[in-house]
Amino acid sequence: MAISDFARAVEKRINNVGINYTEKAGWQPSLAGYYGYGDMDKVRIFARVMMKAPDKESERSRRGFRQFFTIQVSEHPVTVHAGDATVETHTNNGGYIDLPIKNHGLEPGWQTIQIEAEGAEPVDAEVLILQPGTRFGVVSDIDDTILVTMLPRAVTAAYNSWFARINSRKPVPGMSAFYETIREQHPEIPFFYVSTGAWNTFSSLVDFIAKHALPKGPMLLTDWGPTQTSLFRSGQEHKRVQLRNLVIDFPDITWILVGDDGQHDPFIYGNFAEEHPDRVAALAIRQLSPSEHVLAHGTAAPLSEVLHRGMVPTIAGADGFDLRKQWLEMDQIRPGVLPHAFSSDADLSR
Repeated sequence: MAISDFARAVEKRINNVGINYTEKAGWQPSLAGYYGYGDMDKVRIFARVMMKAPDKESERSRRGFRQFFTIQVSEHPVTVHAGDATVETHTNNGGYIDLPIKNHGLEPGWQTIQIEAEGAEPVDAEVLILQPGTRFGVVSDIDDTILVTMLPRAVTAAYNSWFARINSRKPVPGMSAFYETIREQHPEIPFFYVSTGAWNTFSSLVDFIAKHALPKGPMLLTDWGPTQTSLFRSGQEHKRVQLRNLVIDFPDITWILVGDDGQHDPFIYGNFAEEHPDRVAALAIRQLSPSEHVLAHGTAAPLSEVLHRGMVPTIAGADGFDLRKQWLEMDQIRPGVLPHAFSSDADLSR
């Protein structure tokens, strides 16, 4: 038996013991509905079933570590009502559903669907249905791109995630202004947040994005448990898979990719631009300071740089204000046109 198989078996055994114990203690299954997304053809639904006890403490002020103590319920019956469609399914081993639904009949914009699970209170979840003809979209990283965490810096990251109050997290300066400028130029542009962060943090991220006037958008998060092949999920592979999924789900959209150089975003985005040069409008990279890099991964230099910088326009800056300035400078060359449409001889990268 591979070590990953052993780890998954242990995780399942521990979780089953937890379910039996909490059921005897009066806990009940509880639903969590996450932001979904889709178009007029189909919509993708995300949710999870976990065991839950009554908790009077506010989600907005609870300690970060409280988010991570969950007991998921696998193979649990779930019913989703999305517009004209009703679909029955079961949760996976992590207690999640990731369900595509066709022929939903939902109108463009943010819409509400209903999710039911056996023994749990029904919940509403929001889904973003893109306008027909949407041409551009933004994919944004979260950690150290919009939210100051400086991951994977072990001590500070552990404190931020496990002990800091959820509503005390700090935004990266200027990112709200940068994103607002993009929205002013293209009011219908959707924002998607792709992160290696756990789904457990979804509610706190919703609050953070609203509090700091960042664009509301679907979040593609992950789970930290063992996989079929390894003890821990690969954050890099998670981002690659979600980018590919967006290309498949929205074949007519060209993407602006925003991340930071504290981890591997430049490498991942550069590879993606190489594979899909006609699907990437621009890259925007927030540059950590040398001291931030040292704290993040032990060296004063970025872990990786953008590959093939000349393939698509690339901007880089210390914060959102710097990125916004460079973005506007690009727009002055050809007003009202997104960067991928600029002439190839324009020097737009830094």
